[in-house]
This record gives sequence, C-alpha cells and structure tokens, in this order.
Amino acid sequence: MALVLASGSKIRAELLKNAGLEIEIDPSDVDERAVEAPLIEAGFLPEDLATVLAEAKANDVSSRRKGDLVIGADQILAYEGKRYTKPDDMEAARRQLLSFSGKTHELLSAVVLSYNGEAIWRHVSTARLTMRDLTPAFVGNYLGNVGEVALSSVGAYQLEGPGIQLFEKIDGDYFTILGLPLMPLFEELRRQGVMAT
Repeated sequence: MALVLASGSKIRAELLKNAGLEIEIDPSDVDERAVEAPLIEAGFLPEDLATVLAEAKANDVSSRRKGDLVIGADQILAYEGKRYTKPDDMEAARRQLLSFSGKTHELLSAVVLSYNGEAIWRHVSTARLTMRDLTPAFVGNYLGNVGEVALSSVGAYQLEGPGIQLFEKIDGDYFTILGLPLMPLFEELRRQGVMAT
C-alpha cells in the first residue's frame, strides 16, 4: 500500500517527506471552484468547505489508486464572513493585504484520508492570525521582494519567509498555517499502521 498525496503542493510534500514519510504525489483533477460554488450558495461554513474540498480531492485520486491510502488537503482563509482564494494578480494581493491590516483572519486547514474511493477519516484545524498595521509602502515593498510567490497562497504570504513580518500575533498550529495539520494526521496514520508507534 502506497501513501499518496493528492496535491501538487510543494510545501505539503516537503512537510511529509521531512517527517520521514515515503509518499507518492498524484495531484487531483477536481475543479475546486465548481465543487464549492453550490456549497457557498447554500451557506456552508468555511471549515465545512475546506473539509468537502479536501475529501473531493482525496476521493478523486483514491478512486483510481485502489489499495493505496490517499491524503487530500485544502485550506481556506476566512475574514469578516468572506472566503478568500489565492489572489489573481499582484494588485489583488496588495488590496487583500491592506484589507487585513491591523485585523485578524482565520486559516482553516482540512485533511482527509481516503481508501478505495471513500473517505475514512477527516480533520480540520483553525489558526487565527493578526496582522500588524501595514502601510501601503510596506505592502508594496513586501510584494516587490517576494514577487509572484505571493500569488501561490490564499493569504498572499508564506510564514516560512518574509511573510512573517506582516504579523503581530498568531494563535494556532504552525502546520495548520502551512496547510497540513500534521499532528492529527500522524496520529491517524499511526492508528492505521502506516507510521511506527
């Protein structure tokens, strides 16, 4: 039985490999926006959206990887009742960061294990992040320094890089912020006999 990551996320793969797991990478073909559109319209909570999307990805890959254990993950940024996706361009990233200035937003990271096309375990973790008061000049300099990498995450930042300078306070698990709650996942993988106890 292979352990498969249903994601092309370099950071998720790196987190698992750095922890000593042997994984195969097989990104899901799920159209996330198509899956979530009716759920948003129906008023699903952000944590439910993240879990449904993670499950859709895990089940998609698991349905073609019979006998393998598949990890699906998704992360949603929630702020003032709205859900954010990765910014489309640098101007969108700039506007988003300035709107978060001096305020708190949430990152919800869901992880799902699927076997033979069906989810067998689900978990969602939440982190609360408070940004410092940011000036337009600081945000412009930050985006100029990090470049297009700002467009690769829902918040337009990576805490493992210069993005940490944007924040005043962080409440929550570091791995949840990176998009994969490792501790609960490892506990379940041990229960499944995939990791040593």
